[in-house]
Amino acid sequence: MTIKDFLIEYNSINSQNIFTNGDTITGRIILEVSKDTTVQSLIFIGKGKATVCWYEQYGQYYHRYYWSDEKYYEIKQRILKYGNETIPKGRHVFPFTFKVPDRKMPSSFKSGTGKVVHKVKAELKQSMKLTKEAKAHFTFVSKADMDIHGLMEPQHECTDKSLSVFGSGNVAMDVYTSRMGYQQGEDLRVKVVVHNQSSRAVKPKMVLYKKKSFFAQGERKHSTMDILEEKAESIDAYSKETVKMVITIPRELPSSILNCGIIKLEYRLKIILDIKYAINPKVKLPIVVLPALDVPDIKQPPDPAAAFGFEAFGNSNQPTWSQTPQCRTTTTQPLDLPPPYESHTVYPLGDADKYESYL
Repeated sequence: MTIKDFLIEYNSINSQNIFTNGDTITGRIILEVSKDTTVQSLIFIGKGKATVCWYEQYGQYYHRYYWSDEKYYEIKQRILKYGNETIPKGRHVFPFTFKVPDRKMPSSFKSGTGKVVHKVKAELKQSMKLTKEAKAHFTFVSKADMDIHGLMEPQHECTDKSLSVFGSGNVAMDVYTSRMGYQQGEDLRVKVVVHNQSSRAVKPKMVLYKKKSFFAQGERKHSTMDILEEKAESIDAYSKETVKMVITIPRELPSSILNCGIIKLEYRLKIILDIKYAINPKVKLPIVVLPALDVPDIKQPPDPAAAFGFEAFGNSNQPTWSQTPQCRTTTTQPLDLPPPYESHTVYPLGDADKYESYL
């Protein structure tokens, strides 16, 4: 076999081995041949793409597949000159440099129904032979989108319920949060004002859950899963009480995906009043989980949440969002390799060969 080894590697730029918008990725394509080999072309490709696919069963014998994809970028660089070129026997290293496009696009994501993949790839073409490919996925985390409407504004919802079976009277609650957007690892604080004018005791409960949605060919598939739950003490009949609950957004929780046309990862906060032998009233509020990357300081008018009483349980140790760039340490993997193959200049593709980027 002429081609003994063909692979692509990239260098990490931080301890988490993640990349974000505008980062530059460096690496190498490694090619080892057992004898002098003629190559038509060697191309580097940086690519970002989302795909979804699922099927639904209709009756006993009929089922239908749904699929869709969405491309964000496909950037190509010609590593070797166009046309046949002979590669001497041995192991050869071809470096590459690739800048991740600095535009809005979804973070890396994977599930059984859909995925968002960002990868680097090398293609080796030889006459009368199948094209050989080498690829490596990298973890892309999109910068926080601070343009989401209402992201940093207080939220308020309310509901009420009348009891007629196994009880009497009315129960009402008002739910407040200081904002909609929270960073990974940040505390989410909720204020619940309960007006229990009924003959039954009620118990507030808070649930943070995620919702995954996939879209293809005019259809949607979605699922939900609870992440965290917090319960408060019972509130006696014919009483009014203000309950304050706190949950911490897990640092490992993936950030929300709201900028993809075929995949959405959303979070909701559900507040429930647990009433025995009755349908529980509940309120749902959207929560946007922001990545724990550097995000700009938020300039706001005097805290509007103070009107809802949040100043009473503020946390002076809450993590701050700074404009200071993240300190990154470049880690170069040691390679016991011979010198690179000649000068191996990277040749950019001509206009006719460039692949159009997709937004």
